[in-house]
Amino acid sequence: MAFPFRDLIILSLFLSFSKVYGNESQNSVQFPLVISTWPFLDAVRAAWNAVDSGLSAVDSVIEGCSTCEVLRCDGTVGPGGSPDENGETTLDAMIMDGTTMEVGAVGSMRYVKDGIKAAKLVMQHTRHTFLVGDQASAFAICMGLPGPTDLSSPESKQKWIKWKEEEHCQPNFRKDVIPVKTCGPYHLKNLLSHSNLEGTCLGEPRLSGSSHIGLHNHNTISMAVIDETGQIAVGTSTNGATFKIPGRVGDGPIAGSSAYADSEIGACGATGDGDIMMRFLPCYQVVESMRLGMEPRVAAKDAISRITRKFPEFVGAIFAVNKSGVHAGACHGWTFQYSVKNPTTKDVEVFTVLP
Repeated sequence: MAFPFRDLIILSLFLSFSKVYGNESQNSVQFPLVISTWPFLDAVRAAWNAVDSGLSAVDSVIEGCSTCEVLRCDGTVGPGGSPDENGETTLDAMIMDGTTMEVGAVGSMRYVKDGIKAAKLVMQHTRHTFLVGDQASAFAICMGLPGPTDLSSPESKQKWIKWKEEEHCQPNFRKDVIPVKTCGPYHLKNLLSHSNLEGTCLGEPRLSGSSHIGLHNHNTISMAVIDETGQIAVGTSTNGATFKIPGRVGDGPIAGSSAYADSEIGACGATGDGDIMMRFLPCYQVVESMRLGMEPRVAAKDAISRITRKFPEFVGAIFAVNKSGVHAGACHGWTFQYSVKNPTTKDVEVFTVLP
């Protein structure tokens, strides 16, 4: 039976807007499948080539995230970006096997450029989950990764110098301290009268060694891969928030916050203000909501809404994908894009999610 002309018009409009949405991709797809935050197309292609050639979900995630580290995606992944208050770049990364539920992660790692590979070494060659700081660097180098090496770049050093000398260390991530509008040393307000504070909290340069969160200063790659057998893995890599306080670890290496996977259910990836997101574990929430029967679209929106009820100015986004390959996204404070490749698409497709 032929459709009435009016119904054909409605149908064509629906199809034309199907890639800009808060809705989900309704059709189950053939595996394998790769999905990632942001239009990091080369990273998704690298992961796809790996999984399509028969590599495991875990190894394919490593390939994808490693590619983003090498390419320094948006300057927020891998070495050479996001200097901290001291002008230094450090890395956070995590890998999770959704079948065994094993996790490996590194945080605030200096001198080693291969964040996601270091995380994999933690997962496969220790009984731990998370290593941090110089000890994470020493472990990675001991296990064969190149280093030590300066993770700064001419661009990151210049960005830091401009922030320090021209912008007087503004904005920064400190609160309820003095001085307010200049660089440190910083002190608690009620300790101003003490005479023994000289030299504390200096934040002096060592180049060798939510109002602040935006599209080009805090983009984590969070990637999920479903291999041809239906096994799921997720991984993340980031160099963190620009001008963060040295020692800060964001949500990138926190399983359940930046990413989470369970091969029996599905996966989630996140990006945005990690200091807030890690308080809610949104990706764990998404997967558990799908376990209880929520569709990816509903689970993603629910996880974001739990954050925005407490932090209305929050900026962030998540994607959700179930074990059938149905995917969706949700965001707040910015327009979010995520990328997908599966056997039904000629190349990577980018989906736009409006706040």
